[in-house]
Amino acid sequence: MDFGQRGVILTLREVWSLMRKPYIHSWASSEGEGSMRHVLVCVVLSLAVSWTFATIGQPQPDAGEQPKGEDAIPFEVFAGFKRIEEGNPIFALEPPLWAAATHAIVVDETVHYYWCKRERGARWLMMHATAPVGNPTEIKQDARNPILVPSERGFDNAAVEYPFPFLNPADNKFYMYYRGKGKATPEQTGLLVSDGDMGKWTRVRRTPVIGADTEHERDGSTHPSVAVVGDTIHIVYTGKATRSYQDGLTMCHATAPTSDPASVTKNPANPVFKGSGQAWDSRAVREAELFKGPRYFHILYGGYDGKVWRIGHVRTRDFRTFEPNPHNPVFTPSASRDAWDCDGVLTPQVIEIGETYYMVYAGKKGKEWQTGLAKIRKP
Repeated sequence: MDFGQRGVILTLREVWSLMRKPYIHSWASSEGEGSMRHVLVCVVLSLAVSWTFATIGQPQPDAGEQPKGEDAIPFEVFAGFKRIEEGNPIFALEPPLWAAATHAIVVDETVHYYWCKRERGARWLMMHATAPVGNPTEIKQDARNPILVPSERGFDNAAVEYPFPFLNPADNKFYMYYRGKGKATPEQTGLLVSDGDMGKWTRVRRTPVIGADTEHERDGSTHPSVAVVGDTIHIVYTGKATRSYQDGLTMCHATAPTSDPASVTKNPANPVFKGSGQAWDSRAVREAELFKGPRYFHILYGGYDGKVWRIGHVRTRDFRTFEPNPHNPVFTPSASRDAWDCDGVLTPQVIEIGETYYMVYAGKKGKEWQTGLAKIRKP
């Protein structure tokens, strides 16, 4: 109930109270004045009813909207990322090895990067590196690398990749959802937890927390990204249903309570997004990344037209309807044929450092993917 409705109810109660006052009864007992009392009450009631309808007729705030002054991040911001002038790629290995699937989290004055090394035979290992927030390209590798390797037995005994770190406010611990691949099983999502050492992670359980158990995920429920709102963990991930590498990739949504990040519930509407309807992402969407703004969940994702991966942006409040950025695709491969990211771009995670948004992304040249940075000043 809004303030205006409460005000009307109080007014009606006051009228009734007024009717019961001794001086009203005394006045009403006077000859000829009972009718005047009746007129007065009718006038007050008429004003109250008019006020009620006027109040109800006024537009009420959307329950999902934020307080005034907390405006939505403009579409132009997500279309304005520029590659850093020096330092790219920030993670790279000599071909045919890859240094990709990188994500970052800022903890105090340190940027923690989690990147992955792809060896021959598509075996992925998980790595950790750090940099000061004042210079995100001043990278120092963890001497313990790799910090996570495929298990001996289990759903991830062939590859561990695509780690997405986040702080869980329920227990103040850091967790990571990640892609696990088995030698005889499809790609599925697992969960790691840290004891406080950002370079030391353990499996929460040996089985996946997002299993590949639906038709649109028959080849994978993979590549997770997270945004925590209140006591809910929102997860977007890639549903993979294809016998080829490129087609049959869609975006799915799931949630978990912060009290139990391993207890994941899939959105029954999955897959929730299959593309914008334009040619550039008509064949597939994958590796969607969540970024929570003041009004919307912003999702940056890889879109495929049958030849090239580009980065697009949509926003949503409910994971049912998605509003595409009118500037899509918002980030494309370099026009220079000598550039390390001239043949494709993917994995567009946005992080905040001071007054700057940074985008950590993967770039492709030939068959190899490496990791770079782009940035834009916050509006």
